[in-house]
Amino acid sequence: MRLSTLNVIGAGRVGPVLARLWQQAGVLRVQGVAARHLVSAQNATAFIGSGLACTDLAELPPAELWLVAVPDDQITAVATQLAAQPHVPAAAWHCSGFLPSCALAPLAAAGWQVGSVHPALSFADRDAALAQFAGTVCAVEGDDRAFAAVSAIGGRPFALRAEAKPLYHAAAVWASNFQPVLDAVAQGLWRHIGMPPDLVAPLAQGFAQRAVDNVGQLGAQAALTGPAARGDLAVVQAEIQALAALDSDLAAAYAALSALASRLSNAAN
Repeated sequence: MRLSTLNVIGAGRVGPVLARLWQQAGVLRVQGVAARHLVSAQNATAFIGSGLACTDLAELPPAELWLVAVPDDQITAVATQLAAQPHVPAAAWHCSGFLPSCALAPLAAAGWQVGSVHPALSFADRDAALAQFAGTVCAVEGDDRAFAAVSAIGGRPFALRAEAKPLYHAAAVWASNFQPVLDAVAQGLWRHIGMPPDLVAPLAQGFAQRAVDNVGQLGAQAALTGPAARGDLAVVQAEIQALAALDSDLAAAYAALSALASRLSNAAN
C-alpha cells in the first residue's frame, strides 16, 4: 500500500528534513508535527512548509505514516503514548541507527506496521542536510515500504538486519563522529606547546582535508601515514609517554589508534 500522509513526532533535525524532502518531492503530505515545546513544533512546520504544530499527540490529524524522530531513549515511551491514542493503526518508523524497529513494540502490539530508517548523513545543519541528501545511504529495517519512500527523495536504501544495527551504528560513529574529537585534540596539543593561535585551526583543517582527499583517491591503506604505519615503534612509545604526562586518556587513545594503524599498514604488505 502506498503511503501518502505523514505526521512527525519530534522537532529536531532529522524528522523535519526528511518531512520536507518527502513533501517537496510530492511523496508524502505533512499533516502535523508534535514536539514537547510548541515553538519547536512551529519552527519545524515553518521549515517543512506545512502542517499543524502541537504538543499533544491527540491533536494530530490522521496520517498513514508517523515518523518518530526523537532521541533513542525516548522512542519506546513515545510509541507507548501513541499506542494509547485513538488514532487508527497505521505505519510508524523511527530514525535510530542503533535501535531496531522493535523499539516501537507498543505500536506493533496495537496493530501498527513498524520499521526504522536511518540516513547515514550528518544533520548538524538542516539546510546543509537538505542539500547533501541526494545519494545518502539509508539503512532500512522493518516495513519494506521505506525503500520506495527513501528512493523517491534520492536516498540509497539497503536492508539492515536488526541484530546488525549496533555494528552498523558503531561504523558510522567511527567514520563521522570521531573526526571532531581528533581535530579538537590536535588543536589543543598545538595550543599547549605554544603554536601561534592563528596557525592552529588552518593547520588542523589542512591535515583533515588532505586525509579525506587521500582516502577518497587512494583508499584507506595507501593513504595511511605516520610513525605507526612506518613501524617507528620508538617514536610511537615516546609520544605515548609525552601524552601520558598530560592526559592518560589521550595516551591510551593514541596507543590504541596506533595499534590499529599498524595493523592496517601490515595488512597492505
